Amino acid sequence: MEKIALITDSACDIDDETISQYNIRMLPFKIIYIDREYTDKVDITSKEIYDKMKYEIPKSSQPSLEDIENVYKKLEEENYTHVIAVVISSGLSGTYNAFKIMSEKFNKIKTYIYDTKSTSVCEGIILKKCGKLIESGLSFKKIVQAIPEIKRKLHFYFVFGTLEYARKGGRIGRISGTIGELLDIKPIVGFDEEYGQCFTYGKVRGKNRALNKLAELAEEVVKGIKCDAYIVHGNVEEDAKKVCDMLSGNPNIQHVYLIGQISAIVGVYSGPGTVGVCYSEC
Repeated sequence: MEKIALITDSACDIDDETISQYNIRMLPFKIIYIDREYTDKVDITSKEIYDKMKYEIPKSSQPSLEDIENVYKKLEEENYTHVIAVVISSGLSGTYNAFKIMSEKFNKIKTYIYDTKSTSVCEGIILKKCGKLIESGLSFKKIVQAIPEIKRKLHFYFVFGTLEYARKGGRIGRISGTIGELLDIKPIVGFDEEYGQCFTYGKVRGKNRALNKLAELAEEVVKGIKCDAYIVHGNVEEDAKKVCDMLSGNPNIQHVYLIGQISAIVGVYSGPGTVGVCYSEC
């Protein structure tokens, strides 16, 4: 009989209830300051990261091979036969390759590692849907076959409060707009499907117009298909709530979920002021 475990990294954003319900194992990134190192989502919160950024922008490191190995050892002890790992884009981090290296050492457990070519709530939604499929009794093979289609139905876009942090962290990808930023031009940013790096979907002037544009994408990108909306933010809850309110009146949006703070590891590069929306086709 199959016993399937779900694993992710701490770039993943989803509600605590989902993490608990499906017993999702989350491997933490490290948040590194000049005088101290923290374990993401263990001894430092996203809010603390954002509050400290006015004084120091930390560095980060991916989950260690040792941490991944320890999770696999625990899964063996608990008689798991299969693993589905849903991880941050390989275009942003080496986490995918680290999982691949370590999973090969544990050949008694059949592993599927999915490179989301995205991050944050996109990882979380995929895990949530996988958890439901496991709970329904679907086989490992069928779930693995379903994941690319789950991802195809996700549309994740966000707007930075400023490009300063992405630029300093080297995660700017194909986003342009250094001069435009001086004119308060806000790029609407997504992830490309080929490399999993950021690109500019569109540009608007001013924060309020940018928030409006995020809500308008329900029609522009999803094109009237019934969907759920998941909202995350970088220490700007009021802005996130504005987007929630705009989407709540849309007849094509079945549910609106305010997930909360963007994970610390993503926040290191996205910075405070960021708001993101992921539309999940029903």
